[in-house]
Amino acid sequence: MRDRLTVDIAAEMIVAAPLTCGFKLRLAVPLLFLAATSGCVSYRPHPVSPDAIAAARDARTLDQAEVEHRVAEIAPVRPASPVIWDRLSLFAATTLYNADVAAARAAVDTAAANVGVARQWPNMTLTLTSEYARDPSASSPWLFGGALDIPLDIGGRRTTRIGTADLAVLSARYDVAEAIWSARIALRRALAQRMVADRQIAALGALAQVRDRQFAAMARRVAAGEASRAELERVRADGADAGRRLVDAQAQHRAADRAIAAAVGVPETAVRPLAMAWDGFDEPAPDPGSQVTTELRLEAVRSRADVLKAIVAYDQAESDLRGEVAKQFPAISVAPGYTWERGLVKVPFSLGLILPPLDLNRHAIAAAEARRAEAGKRLEAVIASAEAAIDAALVETRAARAALERIRTVERVAAGRLAVQADRELAAGAIDRTDWAAAQAGAEQARTSEIDALARVHVADAALEDALRRPLEGPETMITTGRTGEQRR
Repeated sequence: MRDRLTVDIAAEMIVAAPLTCGFKLRLAVPLLFLAATSGCVSYRPHPVSPDAIAAARDARTLDQAEVEHRVAEIAPVRPASPVIWDRLSLFAATTLYNADVAAARAAVDTAAANVGVARQWPNMTLTLTSEYARDPSASSPWLFGGALDIPLDIGGRRTTRIGTADLAVLSARYDVAEAIWSARIALRRALAQRMVADRQIAALGALAQVRDRQFAAMARRVAAGEASRAELERVRADGADAGRRLVDAQAQHRAADRAIAAAVGVPETAVRPLAMAWDGFDEPAPDPGSQVTTELRLEAVRSRADVLKAIVAYDQAESDLRGEVAKQFPAISVAPGYTWERGLVKVPFSLGLILPPLDLNRHAIAAAEARRAEAGKRLEAVIASAEAAIDAALVETRAARAALERIRTVERVAAGRLAVQADRELAAGAIDRTDWAAAQAGAEQARTSEIDALARVHVADAALEDALRRPLEGPETMITTGRTGEQRR
């Protein structure tokens, strides 16, 4: 703590008064105390039970009517659709049930309540005195008195305190926006993972069946002495690989259900039976990067919660510097009082000055200026990171689409032709089941490669939306405003 020097400038006025003043003062003090305490708020305990919270979450279900009402609130322009559980409805459920979003909203309420605290006048100090002196010449041996010390909450100190509370509210609101966006992007990625897993399970199931037929045909050739055990082992290894990949895809499907449930804020059992839809999942937009104009990039950087919070941190550093500058000047308090001294009424009045440190607060001001400069550099770093994320996401979205296009136009076409040709040759007796199964497996393998490339496209699109902090396609683009007032970013 900085050393402080307090200077009291006192003035005292003495007025003659009858002996009854002391009795009146003694009566008034308890009455004033009772009046002051009568408006106090009583404490009410509100214990929480982790077991009850966990049980309530495990029992939570998705209320379809509540979700549809929420969809109508946040996307009133959305036309009626028979599809219930798409990205928009799942996102609406997230805003209702996600615990992180609820906690962030509660933090806003706390910050707003602290603004009221910051605006209150500092506590006054009441000092009561009494004295007994055995003086036969005095009309009474008693002295009673009291004094109030009232800080004058004015100037830069008050402005800094209130400004800090207001900035905390702003930061908490940005945390709400970031919590909602984090839940939304997690939901998008999990839903894409589920859609990919569905397609992988179908394709790998077909591939596993073809591999089984190929293995059976190769086993017959080995038994007839037309193939070696090494060839049979290679076919067996290919079949085992297809089986492992199928098991992995099934595990990915279950993991996606858990991730969707976590993003929405409900148990997995509430999500697993839902029939979810994603229009256009297999045919992503040709180039979402074409929408990213210079104006959109600037708006995206300005609307990112991490950038906005860095701006709040800079404003806080600026406010702190203003407060340190204000501490160069004395803090003033006034202390009016009342004393009844053995028949005399005295009304003292004191003026208190809390002086600044001996260096006139220069070191603290220099430290505040350094913190402000640091906050400015951090803001620059956050903006640079945001722009780099946008650039990297744009490159990956184009590379992922190029890979998907190459697989669809070259690899799948070639594998499909070989499979059709194998059908004709098998019908003509030119090849046996082993060669036919190998050609069919190649076609199914190309299909799984296409699904992997499609998954890469959706991962890249999610990264681009995350960098821009906005949906680029789909029903979520119809979001305008929500019940809690969060604007679409």
